[in-house]
Amino acid sequence: MLIEALLVVTMLAGFGALLSRDELAPKVAFAGSLLPLAVSLLMWSSYDGAGNALLGGQLAFQSQVPWLSLGAYTLSWHVGLDGISFPLVVLTTVLTPLAVLSAWTPIDERQSQFYGLLLLIEAALLGVFVALDFFVWFVFWEAVLIPMYFLIGIWGGPRRKYAAIKFFVYTNVASLVMFIGFAALVFGLGDAVSSFDLTEVAMALQTTSPDALGWVDPATLKAAAFLAMFVGFGVKVPIVPLHTWLPDAHVEAPTPASVVLAGVLLKMGTYALLRFNFTMLHDVAVAWAIPIAVVAVVSVLYGALLALAQQDLKRIVAYSSISSMGYVLLGLVAYTTHGLGGATFQMVSHGLLSGLMFMAVGVIYSTTHTRMVGDLSGLASKMPVTVAVFVAGAFGYMGLPLMAGFIGELLVFLGSFGAAYPYAQLFTALAMFGIVVVAGYLLYAMQRSLFGEYRVEGDHEASPAAFHDVVPLVVAILLIVALGVWPDVFYTMIQDAVNPVVAAVGGGL
Repeated sequence: MLIEALLVVTMLAGFGALLSRDELAPKVAFAGSLLPLAVSLLMWSSYDGAGNALLGGQLAFQSQVPWLSLGAYTLSWHVGLDGISFPLVVLTTVLTPLAVLSAWTPIDERQSQFYGLLLLIEAALLGVFVALDFFVWFVFWEAVLIPMYFLIGIWGGPRRKYAAIKFFVYTNVASLVMFIGFAALVFGLGDAVSSFDLTEVAMALQTTSPDALGWVDPATLKAAAFLAMFVGFGVKVPIVPLHTWLPDAHVEAPTPASVVLAGVLLKMGTYALLRFNFTMLHDVAVAWAIPIAVVAVVSVLYGALLALAQQDLKRIVAYSSISSMGYVLLGLVAYTTHGLGGATFQMVSHGLLSGLMFMAVGVIYSTTHTRMVGDLSGLASKMPVTVAVFVAGAFGYMGLPLMAGFIGELLVFLGSFGAAYPYAQLFTALAMFGIVVVAGYLLYAMQRSLFGEYRVEGDHEASPAAFHDVVPLVVAILLIVALGVWPDVFYTMIQDAVNPVVAAVGGGL
């Protein structure tokens, strides 16, 4: 019942923050955010999962209770964890307290509502990663949208309403497309399944091909379902050309919301792609490997080039997330242990790195009231700790050895280079060039804004950040280094969970 305890504790923390007085809300929220972290660490100490959750593996902390019947299908409360989902659960519980701390300076109105919504997002995100019945999973999937919509729309920047509506419309329409694709797939399986349980559906698809559904033949049905889910999840990732909502959402969102959005919410899309598209429908993914690899490489290079053209520090980090998620997609389509494993590891490493970068930009903005590269110069002399962590995080993004970003990208490249689909080595080489572009825009932005003679446009004088602003930055960079030095803390369980998927398609290392 530890999963249920994790969800209940997180929701209680959220409602506790909502009901507290504004002046107490930051401390109540921070204390409440530590409770899910403690539960996740307790789960870590007793984790005993083995194999893949959808392919008959031994789930950790599994529980399943019948819920209700919909005609021939039974819905149930089914939760459990494997080596793919558990690292993302830990990532969520680690980033949320850091996001709460990063809100103490910039959020000074309606604080109880802000912190309550932030913790309720955490509960919904955890539900996405633990749920194994589609309807339960879908409830959590949709529940993430509502608090994030309000966080952007109420506490965001000047164009917050536009960004919030764009975020909600894009992701909600994508959810509808994905829902139709999965439902059609299940109905096509007919009597082979009696529920919407993800494990049952995945196992049925390993041995059974869907029947024709109306005028749609089985092969077309699988292809259409794959495409619908790929588009639906691709919006959440986001991948090019489904990415246009992300920069607006990030730029207008308050810093803590950006931390959760980039650090965890984007991972919902890549996690779902791995579970639904690349596990359930691996035969379609293999057949479409080249088009998927093209999308991955375009996302890497186009996202990096767009970041190179930006002047807003927050927009630079936002576009870099598109590039990083392209690496995840490239690893997924490789169908090798290091490809799939590296993609999963990259989700965790990027979550920490992007969260760190957004927090650092938020600290700079809170002090100087500008994020424009051209308006800043020489901040290193005024904000040495913040700038030092920002530089360290930037080098982590560039793939500096002994940092988590290096391990994730290295594993993806190793796995992708050994993939069996045609031209895999060429796609890998093109994606690797993205690191050069990443180095270009990050070094350029740092040289302009952080070093040289001190100057800030306007009347705001830069000064050292407050202690509670610096703490989450230091904790994040220490975690990034720790994960880079000791990747097996997650990678062993990740390999154990992705190997059954690799075996299902006859892949290798």
